[in-house]
Amino acid sequence: MLVKGLLILMVALLATSSLPGQNPARPKEGWGKQVELKVPANVEVVSDIVYATYGGRQLKLDLYLPKPRPAKPVPGIIGIRGGGWQRGDKEGFAPIMANLAARGFAAASIEYRTMKEAKFPACVNDCKAAVRWMRAEGKRYGIRPDAIGATGGSAGGHLAALLGTSYKAADLEGDGGHSGIPSRVQAVVAMAPVFDFRTLAGVKEKGGDVPGILFANDEKQLKVFSPAAYLDADSAPVLLMHSMADDTVPYRQSLDMLEGAKKAGVRAELWSPTEAPHFFWNVEKWFPETIDRAANFFNSVFGQGGK
Repeated sequence: MLVKGLLILMVALLATSSLPGQNPARPKEGWGKQVELKVPANVEVVSDIVYATYGGRQLKLDLYLPKPRPAKPVPGIIGIRGGGWQRGDKEGFAPIMANLAARGFAAASIEYRTMKEAKFPACVNDCKAAVRWMRAEGKRYGIRPDAIGATGGSAGGHLAALLGTSYKAADLEGDGGHSGIPSRVQAVVAMAPVFDFRTLAGVKEKGGDVPGILFANDEKQLKVFSPAAYLDADSAPVLLMHSMADDTVPYRQSLDMLEGAKKAGVRAELWSPTEAPHFFWNVEKWFPETIDRAANFFNSVFGQGGK
């Protein structure tokens, strides 16, 4: 039953995905226009920075920086796009990251290896390598090594949440570079992700081609993939964003994560955009408030005023 639930979820997430170079999900008619990347005038872009290397495979990120660069170092944010862990590229979360940079953050939109290229937990390894890169190399870009956050949507939200809870799990670090540098993040904004793969039985089925069973079918492995399984008092503060109308990832996932975080003594908040689709952050109607809430949360954790 657990495997069936996971498989159905994969199909559902893939059904909302689009082609590489586009946002991971395009709004249907009636939801409004899709957000397109428009780099604000007060943002500088440094493209195609290599942050991790696996043999001949290089992973890159695009870094969005406040312009002019502030006199003092600013917090850094790792941005992780969705796409069902199966597709997408670093441009998928670019509108979010460019607008966070306009608010005073150094925001990196990263690519990562999909499950078509490398089996799980390769994508987790990549995200942790991105954090290590930012902490080790960020000084040249004016980034505070003690103030690094993560954000993502859907599959990217799941990976961001893992960054916030699993930093004690040495077997998830990978060997992408900057070994010995901590991959811990200090704040997370997670948008409509799965937090606990052990509780997905009964997910609503949607159309799409079945990509195969991409997760292990035993309880031990399902636990390894679940951000909620690592929750403790040292986990990063988290802002959850999830629509009650989400028909792809159950809203209950965020409610349970909220409860679990609070029980662990971790600061946790939940925003539920009204009658929004699963991928509300890609739609103009909900985009401004998504940016406002994310920036305000990161500011409250990192203690800067923002813009």
